[in-house]
Amino acid sequence: MRQDDRVTDRDAVASDPAEPAPDPAAMRKHYRAEGLAETDLAATPVAQFARWFKQAASEAHLFEPNAMIVSTADADGRPSSRTVLLKQFDANGFVFFTNYGSRKGRDLAENPYVCLLFPWHPMARQVIVTGVARRTGRDETAAYFRTRPHGSQLGAWASTQSSVIPSRTELDTSYADLAARYPEGEQVPVPPNWGGFRVAPRTVEFWQGRENRLHDRLRYVAEQDGGWRVERLSP
Repeated sequence: MRQDDRVTDRDAVASDPAEPAPDPAAMRKHYRAEGLAETDLAATPVAQFARWFKQAASEAHLFEPNAMIVSTADADGRPSSRTVLLKQFDANGFVFFTNYGSRKGRDLAENPYVCLLFPWHPMARQVIVTGVARRTGRDETAAYFRTRPHGSQLGAWASTQSSVIPSRTELDTSYADLAARYPEGEQVPVPPNWGGFRVAPRTVEFWQGRENRLHDRLRYVAEQDGGWRVERLSP
């Protein structure tokens, strides 16, 4: 039996209408006693993020620890969220790539304020970044695009992200046409409406789950002089 067959069977069982849905109010996890103290923090939020990110990826072996929920709002304040993969981070900010014509791309063109959430549930940790998103330069975008697998490069052309399409067949046909035009080993040009956003952080909160829901929440806040102050938030 193939792996996808097993997934399909399990999903069919889980969606059996005869089975009652679990009660979300009865779902509880007891978080750890060890917490996060101010003296544990690195000097900057990016250094602290690097520390936790390494633990999530190399020690906890979380599935896609670079997956983050990106929340945006349009010019009228209507919010939307989606999961995106972080592709780079440094002192200048957190970088992800997308189609600029997507909903998040359109939102950020109207309202550059954004929130990033890293939900590292198995570690009872979250990192929440708020800041301003700006487009990366085309040279930086092209350099990253060249590192993507060939199929992902074609996919960036095939999908007009967030737009309504009549069927999956149209998407598959578009991809097949591109695969014929740019076979494996041939350079795929960077789509003109595709690129990166760099989120320059203004606040970065590190959330550590604790017993009795008395969680530790330490937030770095950007200062005018380029430094950071740390605040403790009530859980």
